[in-house]
Amino acid sequence: MFQKQIMMRKVLYALIPVYLFSIYLYGWRSLAIAAVVFPLGIFTEYLFVRRGNKKVSEAVLVSCALYALSMPPRIPLWIAAVGIVFGVTFGKSVYGGFGRNVFNPAITGRLFVYITFPLTMTTRWMTPGAFGTLGVDAVSGATALESMRSGQIPPLTDLLLGVRPGTLGGSAVILIVLGGIYLLATKTANWRSMSATVLSFLLLQAVLYYSGAIATPPLHGLLAGSVLFVAVFMVTDPVSSPKSPLALVLYGTIVGVTIALIRDFSLFAEGTSFAILVGNTFGPLLDELPGKFGKGKKVTA
Repeated sequence: MFQKQIMMRKVLYALIPVYLFSIYLYGWRSLAIAAVVFPLGIFTEYLFVRRGNKKVSEAVLVSCALYALSMPPRIPLWIAAVGIVFGVTFGKSVYGGFGRNVFNPAITGRLFVYITFPLTMTTRWMTPGAFGTLGVDAVSGATALESMRSGQIPPLTDLLLGVRPGTLGGSAVILIVLGGIYLLATKTANWRSMSATVLSFLLLQAVLYYSGAIATPPLHGLLAGSVLFVAVFMVTDPVSSPKSPLALVLYGTIVGVTIALIRDFSLFAEGTSFAILVGNTFGPLLDELPGKFGKGKKVTA
């Protein structure tokens, strides 16, 4: 049924521990969201490829996993359904399917529901507990990022361990880092765009923090939201990112800087989804730049 794609399968392997951790934190909510997102995402792609007698790509499984893990745990299931259908359709299939899309399908779907249902996407948090034992009524008033905006800085250990309100997969810091190491070791992800995203974010956050412009320390900002999740699993998407070495560095820098600027100077507490969309927009252009940035040696890892 699926078109075999070894690289995408390795990304799925790296995401499995993150997803299992989301089940530990949120229990049946994590399972329910996945049960809606995966069948609909696969079926949506099938509707587009069946006329050409093509198989559904394994890449759609990655898109479904990334999209599901980027959802608030208490998101209404019908909204999660709308987002994945939109993402696979308008982020991928309308461009001709796998390998032709400009934008990351998971982010396309997430941004659509984020803009369409902003209140729902920014308030459906849930206080994490062992396998969701705290229940759907145990709702936190704010994520760590929102708290830090008001000057409430949580301990770094809390952020590192990942037991905090947030998206299903964004808080699993240690598992995300281990997943990134696995992807780099297997040459599945590119270290240039990954490291450029993290370092540019930290550098700009440090400049703003130590100049007194913001209240969030750089390392807290890195661990509190979805920067690492995005840097490891989304910036490194081989289809929607540029291909030449220095273009990848610039691409990651665009994403990292955009995250920091949106977080610190806009109404949005996170900003990672918008940053990926901005990076995707510039991706094809970066490979066309003259000199060292474009038309250079293509890289895959």
